[in-house]
Amino acid sequence: MVAAFAASCSEDDSFTASPSHLLTFSTDTVKLDTIFSTVPTATQSFWVYNRSGDGIRCTSVRLERGNQTGFRVNVDGAYLGQASGFQVPDIEVRNKDSIRVFVELTSPQTGSDKPKKIEDNLIFMLESGVQQKVNLNAFSWDATILRNPVVSNDSVITASEKPLIIYGGLTVKEGATLTIEEGSTLYFHGDAGIDVYGTLLTKGTAEHNVVLRGDRIDRMFDYLPYDFVSGQWQGIHFYEKSYDNQIEYTDIHSTFNGIVCDSADVYKEKLLLQNSTIHNCQGHGLIAYNCLTRVYNCQLSNTLGDCLSIHGGQCDVNNTTLAQYYPFDANRGVALRFSAIEHPLLMFNCQNTLVTGYSDDEVMGETGEETTTFVYRFDHCIMRTPEVEEEMKAQFVDVIFENPEDTIKGGKKHFAKIDIDNLRYDFRLDTISPAIDAANPLTAIPVDRDGRTRDDKPDIGCFESFKTEE
Repeated sequence: MVAAFAASCSEDDSFTASPSHLLTFSTDTVKLDTIFSTVPTATQSFWVYNRSGDGIRCTSVRLERGNQTGFRVNVDGAYLGQASGFQVPDIEVRNKDSIRVFVELTSPQTGSDKPKKIEDNLIFMLESGVQQKVNLNAFSWDATILRNPVVSNDSVITASEKPLIIYGGLTVKEGATLTIEEGSTLYFHGDAGIDVYGTLLTKGTAEHNVVLRGDRIDRMFDYLPYDFVSGQWQGIHFYEKSYDNQIEYTDIHSTFNGIVCDSADVYKEKLLLQNSTIHNCQGHGLIAYNCLTRVYNCQLSNTLGDCLSIHGGQCDVNNTTLAQYYPFDANRGVALRFSAIEHPLLMFNCQNTLVTGYSDDEVMGETGEETTTFVYRFDHCIMRTPEVEEEMKAQFVDVIFENPEDTIKGGKKHFAKIDIDNLRYDFRLDTISPAIDAANPLTAIPVDRDGRTRDDKPDIGCFESFKTEE
């Protein structure tokens, strides 16, 4: 038995210099997607297998271009650094064994306003003299990086081909107004958001939205960009003395909280949110405490908390889509919450709005003591909630109560795409949705979320469907 064991070890530990014996790689190319120059990437890895029938030695494993590209490589625990000339010697891969290689990149500035391809080869020099290689590549994009920027005077951000990345947070001081012009995209690092003590105006257009998003432009998995993952940045916070904020034609996505509005004077407008999207939040979409807000032609969707959460004050909602299909946690909030528990709800007025989601009940109205003001009204809405009792019907005018037994799971029949597996969503109306032609022509907003004119039979929700003549 001992002799047989020794023979087995000896066979596995033998090495060959035959050029016919080659390594096998789990991939021939490591792609790091599009990344920002000077910003470290996430780590990727691949496997190196020896299935040749005998042990293989590499006299060296090296980066072909040395330190010219910014790639960082670790081979089986050995780092290819400057001290070693960006190579490691004497790497052994025994027969039927494998080693793992880790790759990162911090690209230097490229000097271009467009993404530029960065490329290198990882060369495996076998003892036989054969070279094998794995290609490493990414597209690097030069960016302007701001750390903890503070707006103390009226300022304007204009659209630029060069990305603008915010670290640590953007602060708008009291008395100052920050205007973000159409077509602008701001990228926020994970610790960053916008803290508004003064006034924020985002002036997107139907053709050129303002986009506020996280700074990860690579992928978590092949099918999943980080941009589709919630909690990538901190969102927008309007503090107590911040008023007259306007967010128009703006796409806010993959945040923690989309927008938070602090308690304020309930007769002075805190926020006008119109023709905008808040999507895929790890907290709430829009949560407002005891203030005056208006929400017109907006999509608020897929949040771990509530899509729209109003706690006292006044809120007017019209032609809005509230869709709760948050995919990452079954313990999600509701599409709509309106509450008088913490503060009197002076008025919650909701018209021509679609409220739906996975749950059988996506609407929560909450009141505290009997003396608390709790005023609300729904008109020409579709609501995924049990039908109200007779004594409450006066507050629900021409409302369709969505019965879960009569609809496809979660009311998904309303929308063009709910692709849970690939996290792709399109909340434009499907042709079979009962929201089509169901809005009130007298109160519907003349244009939809995309800036298109509604017809004389407008639809419930933020998107108008356009019918073709037969």
